[in-house]
Amino acid sequence: MKRMTLGDFLVAYLRKIGVRHVFGIPGDLALKLFFALGRKQDLQIHTFSHEPGVGFAADGYARATGKIGVVCVTYGAGGHNMVNPVAGSFSERVPLLIFSGGPGEEERKLGTLIHHQAREIESQHRIYQEVTCASRVITDARDAAQQLHEVACAVWAEQRPGYVEIHRDMVDREIEVSEELLEEGHLRFHESDARRVEEAARETAAMFNSSRRPIVIAGIENHRYKATHELIELAEKMGAPVLTTVLGKGAFPMDHPLHMGVHIGPISPPPIVARMDEADFVLNLGCLRTDMNFGNRPPHIIQERSVWAVDRKVDVKYHTYINVAVRDFVRALLKQELRKHREVVTYASNLTNGVAHGNGVSAPVKVSEILRAVNDFVAEHRHYMVVAESGDMMFGGLDLKVPREGLYLAQGFYASMGFAVPAALGAQLGCGLRPLVLCGDGGFQMTGPEISHAPRLGANPIVLVVNNGGWGIFRPIASERRDLLEIPPWPYARLAQDWGGVGFEANNGAELRSALRAAHQSNTFAIIDVHVSRDDLSPVTVKYIKAAARRSQPPASERKPNSAR
Repeated sequence: MKRMTLGDFLVAYLRKIGVRHVFGIPGDLALKLFFALGRKQDLQIHTFSHEPGVGFAADGYARATGKIGVVCVTYGAGGHNMVNPVAGSFSERVPLLIFSGGPGEEERKLGTLIHHQAREIESQHRIYQEVTCASRVITDARDAAQQLHEVACAVWAEQRPGYVEIHRDMVDREIEVSEELLEEGHLRFHESDARRVEEAARETAAMFNSSRRPIVIAGIENHRYKATHELIELAEKMGAPVLTTVLGKGAFPMDHPLHMGVHIGPISPPPIVARMDEADFVLNLGCLRTDMNFGNRPPHIIQERSVWAVDRKVDVKYHTYINVAVRDFVRALLKQELRKHREVVTYASNLTNGVAHGNGVSAPVKVSEILRAVNDFVAEHRHYMVVAESGDMMFGGLDLKVPREGLYLAQGFYASMGFAVPAALGAQLGCGLRPLVLCGDGGFQMTGPEISHAPRLGANPIVLVVNNGGWGIFRPIASERRDLLEIPPWPYARLAQDWGGVGFEANNGAELRSALRAAHQSNTFAIIDVHVSRDDLSPVTVKYIKAAARRSQPPASERKPNSAR
């Protein structure tokens, strides 16, 4: 055993598992912890204006790099502000490691309330137990190193957040560290049961080989568990069309000839709906069963025709193989003899309908035209990542086709407004790709001002603020009190200039495309204020709202005649 301070061990351990960036905001009960992380030159500390921005930035970093996003915040006021971003990371399988400060032992012995305390001193830890896969409060120097290691191992294996609370009098405490924790090593995923993997793959291959119209649906677990390359190889060996889920968009290259588009249940583009209806075998790989992934209705599953690999198990027809991870399952399928299908696959979206680009000088730009302009832009400038804000832009982003040299990020399930701008900053710090952010004005007013940190961070996102003067996605379903959906008009383009970037306004398609070209030429960040009609929405949002309205209607047999309404 070696002895060192907990703070020194923390830095050494984080470096060992590949951490180079830490996101956070200092606070009195976390100052020692914060400065311990920052006193070594090889850990870069990135601060933001508010803890939600910190959490979303770390989340974006983790999504973009495939590494653990590390956060350091203070106890209570800081930790509680972080709960929403961490909850989003938990639900969408993003590995974060959250460190929080806390009151020292002498303060706890006073028996009085401590500032930032909500209810009991342990309350924050209890809250985080609901949104993490592992959590610890470090109080004992003898097992401090091992407890930290256990949380980190769980974070990586589960691809979900973990929480470690280190009270301020523990940071400089000498702890015992075993030699193996200081040696070079890597965190590992859960091991699969090799016999079950093999049998599940054999049975799945037999189903696939007997099918005539198979289809593959790729979900987010392929990306989280680093199985993208194997998935591409498997798809090419099968020759079947590949769809992705809403949350899994980007898990399979969007410009691959086998990629057909995004499956959103019955509100998918018509060619995808028709092709799914024809399928006599559906292989679901890493697809979470969420309402967003299936158009806000239960999935239509024909069990005798489907295989579902997710959550470390594989459902084949009417039985289940447990302890089978999706990456190991895909690798086992690659070893099987598979009959290659030779179907010609045509990519389908809600924009591939033959409508010409609007280039009018005076006609207001429509959301669908914004999406076409972005598609044209990223096709020409292929080394961009697209980050879509929750709300209408999350649905609109499903019709974007980002080349494989780029990247696509969105909260496709948890859907917390305020994700996109800070997530884009964290993602650029991690992978270096320049972000193109699609953000409604409502989402921008939540965390968009974090863009003011971009010059200091060396980041230069292009942010399209799709400005309809409010929370537009709710207007079709809140006709009685639309006044509650209004937000103040901000001078977004001028704010960009005041914050150290460049700003543009676009009122039609020609101005939008011109602004995108100018923003691309700029070395600093840019905000493009794109004015759209108050009731204009993306094509997928319109279909989603109509489908939800139909489902909310009572059956025809229960409806009263008009005269009785």
